[in-house]
Amino acid sequence: MEDKDLEKVTLRLPARYVRALDFLVMADDFPSRSEAIRAAIRDFIYVRVDLVADKMKKMDEAERALASIEEIEEKYLRK
Repeated sequence: MEDKDLEKVTLRLPARYVRALDFLVMADDFPSRSEAIRAAIRDFIYVRVDLVADKMKKMDEAERALASIEEIEEKYLRK
């Protein structure tokens, strides 16, 4: 990833999170705090996008079901 593709974001984290990030960097799991945070956010976004997309699909299905029920009520139950 090139620097021109990156945008600086400032955030505040609890000290224990920073210590955990530093541990991961010292253990050579990540080359820097920034890389660790980027990986965490990337993983979070992948999971959340899937969850939100599924939720939206279910909401659409529910709306279609409700519309179908209303059509049936209108056709057969309201005279």
